[in-house]
Amino acid sequence: MIRALLPLLRGYYGRIVLALLVLLAAKGTTVAVPLLLQRIVDGLDGAAITTIPVVLLVAYGALRFASTLFRELQSIVFASAQHGMMRQMSVRVLEHLHRLPLQFHLTRKTGAVARDIGRGTSSISTLLNYLLFNIVPTIVEVLMVSAVLMTQYSGSFAVVTLITFIAYVAFTFSLTKWRIQFRTEMNSRDSRASSDAIDGLLNYETVKYFVSEKWEIARYDKSLQQWAEAATRSQNSLSLLNLGQGFIIAAGVTVMMFLAAVGVRDQTMTVGDLVAVNAFLIQVFIPLGFLGTVYSMLRQSSADMEQMFTLLNTPTVINDPETPAALPSGPLDVQFRHIRFGYHSDRTILHDVDLHVRAGQHVAIVGPSGAGKSTIARLLFRFYDVTAGAVLVGGVDVRHLRQDDLRRVIGIVPQDCVLFNETIAYNLRYARPDATDAEIQEAARQANIAAFIESLPDGYDTMVGERGLKLSGGEKQRMAIARALLKRPGILVFDEATSSLDSTSEQAILTEMRRAAQGRTTLTIAHRLSTIVDSDLIIVLRDGLIAEQGTHTELLAQGGLYADMWQLQQDGIMQDAR
Repeated sequence: MIRALLPLLRGYYGRIVLALLVLLAAKGTTVAVPLLLQRIVDGLDGAAITTIPVVLLVAYGALRFASTLFRELQSIVFASAQHGMMRQMSVRVLEHLHRLPLQFHLTRKTGAVARDIGRGTSSISTLLNYLLFNIVPTIVEVLMVSAVLMTQYSGSFAVVTLITFIAYVAFTFSLTKWRIQFRTEMNSRDSRASSDAIDGLLNYETVKYFVSEKWEIARYDKSLQQWAEAATRSQNSLSLLNLGQGFIIAAGVTVMMFLAAVGVRDQTMTVGDLVAVNAFLIQVFIPLGFLGTVYSMLRQSSADMEQMFTLLNTPTVINDPETPAALPSGPLDVQFRHIRFGYHSDRTILHDVDLHVRAGQHVAIVGPSGAGKSTIARLLFRFYDVTAGAVLVGGVDVRHLRQDDLRRVIGIVPQDCVLFNETIAYNLRYARPDATDAEIQEAARQANIAAFIESLPDGYDTMVGERGLKLSGGEKQRMAIARALLKRPGILVFDEATSSLDSTSEQAILTEMRRAAQGRTTLTIAHRLSTIVDSDLIIVLRDGLIAEQGTHTELLAQGGLYADMWQLQQDGIMQDAR
């Protein structure tokens, strides 16, 4: 994990070195304080009691202040580097998540992922701050104090200090390594609880439909109970760690004070020396006591970062070629050349599908549910790679193109249009950020939604709510059509684009869709056959195979699957009319 963080330090080396130098200066002033205190006490001892060492007292206060000053300067110098690295890692994780395949996002738990990212990025700050500015300086301070004790007093003081330090560190590391399992389990339970809560809130309407509030609360409470049990075990093990650390420090302090008391009794040390030794003990063992917490935090940070690095190590699967090809200029055709594909190796969805949508042609794909219609659109966008065969755009295999270049020339109106929790204008402009207000309004007019938007109190500045929940299904679908039109793509894909519209709105939008499709290669995936009767070519899929193809008139004349589907839908219309 530390190796993975090293690239983040680039650009901040100067600040980090300066912060370390300032912190070492702070430690130097801290170590000098007991020596000055010893001179003050000896200066006040005995006959010299009437003479107050003013200069030494002022110097003592100055050293105390300097120590604090240097520590705060270190924080100021390191702050921008610390938060800059957190920002870089957050961006890196989000960027990687956007590169991961659709299959990952279909199976992820949003709440758990968000929690893992939040804890992981926060742990970067903890890891760097404690490692650079607590562990290293504490070790330096122990060595400096040991050197002073070795030179100024008996070597036994330095030996006891080093033995106490080594025993403390060994005990802390071994016990913390054992108890990290409880922290890891606690994090896992915490992510699960967060995921359960967010899932319930995202599906608020479904919860209400089935009167499942108690079920959702019980599920969340069960996850929290498991988290509480893991957190209790983590806290109990921490208390055991603190007890052991306290015992080691108490033993070291007792031995050191005993040696100092013997030195005063034997007149090999002065009272000032005793005070100085005591001050050294306080200055060394207070940060040493915190060292246990620091190491625990480092281990906990490692556990917190583990899931984030697991995300970063998830393979992207769909990657751009090292030397991408360029799309030809002008109208683009689409070919599905003998493709075979399955989401899982044991189940094939499409079998040897061979289809050519010529430039400017309007081709419709119909068929029963599960026939593989929407899968074709996903393959065109290269959300997945085909198992066999090839998908070509403008005569170029999509695997030889940059994904961004490919997707820029394709506009889609999906069956389920999900909007951002932003304004209507923001959601429309998402298709083309440089679009003017006039262009946005024209796209809305073409999608037959401009009148609705303008009737709202805030117009295009109206917030649509999370996932567009403030809009009806038909309104969201018309927003999706407007967004696709605003993109001005060379290829248009309509995936059940009118499934949520009433007949009147459907006919109005079909007129605009036909006009927008002029001069563009258009692929329409449809359930309502009435929406694609004027297509240049209709492909009928069944069980992943092309069962029939032809124009509307030709397919009706064949009297096959398409004719049966047409008759069933016409019968349904007649029933509704009655």
